[in-house]
Parts: sequence; C-alpha cells; structure tokens
Amino acid sequence: MSVSVIIKWGGQEYSISSLSEEDTVMDLKQSIKALTGVLPERQKLLGLKVKGKPAEDEVKLGALKLKPNTKIMMMGTREESLEEVLAPPPENDDVVNDFDIEEEVVEVENREENLAKIARRVKDYKVEELNPPREGKRLLVLDVDYTLFDHKSCAETGQELMRPYLHEFLTSAYEDYDIVIWSATSMKWIDAKMKELGVIDNPNYKIMFILDSAAMITVHTPKRGVVEIRPFMKAHLTREKDRELYKLAQYLKEIAKLDDFSGLNHKHWERYLSKRQHH
Repeated sequence: MSVSVIIKWGGQEYSISSLSEEDTVMDLKQSIKALTGVLPERQKLLGLKVKGKPAEDEVKLGALKLKPNTKIMMMGTREESLEEVLAPPPENDDVVNDFDIEEEVVEVENREENLAKIARRVKDYKVEELNPPREGKRLLVLDVDYTLFDHKSCAETGQELMRPYLHEFLTSAYEDYDIVIWSATSMKWIDAKMKELGVIDNPNYKIMFILDSAAMITVHTPKRGVVEIRPFMKAHLTREKDRELYKLAQYLKEIAKLDDFSGLNHKHWERYLSKRQHH
C-alpha cells in the first residue's frame, strides 16, 4: 500500500506519494530532505505518533495508520549554504557503497524489504533522457561528490572544486561508454553543479541522464562499504597533484576491450592497470 502525505513547512505544502507502509519515518525524512533541503536531524514532524508517543525514525509508516494526504506540520531550518544542505549523508550514516561486494552487503541487497523498495523506485522513478543510448556501448555511472567534485572545500568558483582531468576523463570514457551522473542529493543541485562545470553541454562528450536521491533507497547495515577510488577532498591542497581520473581513464580504456566484466574486481583497478601497462 502506498502512503501519501502533505508536509506543511515555511508557508508551503509539499506532497509526498512515493513511499509505502513498509518504509520508515527515516525514509519519509529523506524524502522531505530531497524536497525542502532540511536535513533529517533538523526536522521535527508534528503529530506523528505511535501509542501516544512521537514516532522514532525506525517506525514503519504503516504503524502510523495515516489517512491518504494527511497533512503533517514540520518545524526545521535549512543550513545556510546549498552545499551543506544537499551534501551526502554524514560519515557515520548507514550508507553502503554499492560496489562493495562483501557478503554482508549482498545479504542487504537481497533482503525482501530492500528488493521491494527497489521495485517501487524502478516503477515510480522517471528517468529524463538527455541523450539516447548508443548501440554497443557499456554504461558508466559516476558519483558526483568527492569523485568528480569536492563539494565541501572553500573556493570562489565551482571550477576550483572540479577534479583535475575531469573533462579529459569524460571525453576519453565517452568513446567506449554511455555516461550517467549519479548523486545522493537533489536534482537541482546536481544540475546546477554540472552546468557550472560545463559537463551538461560539453562538445566533446554527452551525458545520457542524471540520477538523483529519489532513485535511491535507504538500507541499514552494521558496517559501511569501502571507498573505491581515492576521494577528491581538500581541493585547494590537492588540485595540483590529483591524477586519479587520468589513471582511471586508462583503466576504463583497457577493460573496454573485454567482452565480459564479470571477472573483474574494480576494487583492484590500479593493480589491473599496472599489470597491463608493464606487459
């Protein structure tokens, strides 16, 4: 059963209908964050009660017995800067790196409630195609934060936070792959950043589509995944010497020759690359 609510905040009403009774209060808060920019820990939702007590984050929405389009008042303030509001979740959050193929993560992937959430996202999420897929090309999905862009450091322009070799990397990758940009933030933030960096309308490569936080599900796991490529942080210090994308472009070029990627462990991409280059 789907759950539809209307959030009243700051003189406006926000309609949310993408959740089900199996989703939790935290899932609702994440949806509210995507719409309003107010972080879950700053949201106070009035009237969400179970047995007379305020509902905790892990309570399922079905337990709240909400009537369709119930209006919920929210108290909460945005952070000052857009970057802070729409940043990825804090370090201690239960976020699993999708590429980490440890047993525990596979278990999380196959849990019934998570598969149900994914099925719902597939059904409800509308992909806006910027450019059509090309015959015979693999698909490369790239995260924005700390992979293509350092969203935390101070800078006068977005260009200063762009990872070195970004355009060269995307130009090279586009020869063999269709490219999708993904971020756990809101579409307006990704769109603004990609336009500012000249990624969306670059003459040398095309972006097939962009995925935002609405395409994600939240999962709970005792341990976090690992980071696959070194994050690009402290741009003002590392701009001059970060060569990660330059090397990654070579790896993607190398594996593009393969018919099947299933034997690869992308975690060891540098090892694979150095072996190939020494032959």
